[in-house]
Amino acid sequence: MTARPQGDQGQVLSSLVAVAAVVAILAGLLVLFGTRGHDSEAKETSGSGTPKPSVKPTTGPSTVGASIPRPSKSTSAPTTAPTTAPTTQPPSSEPTQAPQTTEHTTQPPNPPASNPVTIPAEERPAIEIYNNTPRKGMADEVAGRAKQAGWTVAGVDNWHGKVAESTVYYPPGMLDAANQLARDLGVPRSKQALDNMKKDRLTVILTSDYAG
Repeated sequence: MTARPQGDQGQVLSSLVAVAAVVAILAGLLVLFGTRGHDSEAKETSGSGTPKPSVKPTTGPSTVGASIPRPSKSTSAPTTAPTTAPTTQPPSSEPTQAPQTTEHTTQPPNPPASNPVTIPAEERPAIEIYNNTPRKGMADEVAGRAKQAGWTVAGVDNWHGKVAESTVYYPPGMLDAANQLARDLGVPRSKQALDNMKKDRLTVILTSDYAG
């Protein structure tokens, strides 16, 4: 076996040491740059940013009930009692009860006609005669005189109320008949009928001034 000269062995060892040193330097550079890259990534991912809210704000109306009381939907309708129309009865041919009224009117009595009109008996309206005096039987006595003069007497009775003087009351359209009846019975005046008098006949009221 031939032994290598000692100078060659020394060169080999120095070459190996140089290679090992280069490898170590490269390894150190790799480690250095590798750790820096991880640190930068870690810093970027863990950096402080604006925190996002975990719950989104709601824009809809609140579910809490309002404290203002709501009016009730059901309202009770007012009840009205049914009304019944008054029944009217046809006018009776004879008075069943004496009217009670007080004469209040500003209309002057009709003066006697200068040319009296004579109405045939068949065209004359019926008449009612009332006694407004304490004298009993006066209405019946005057009713007899009216019948003799051709008038139809529908009834006689007492009149309870205040009348100024003896009067023949007439409804619209019967003025001529009222003036003729007043002449036949000796009654001093004739006037339009009062509201409570019948409108299809003449009404005679005798007071204490009647001298017939």
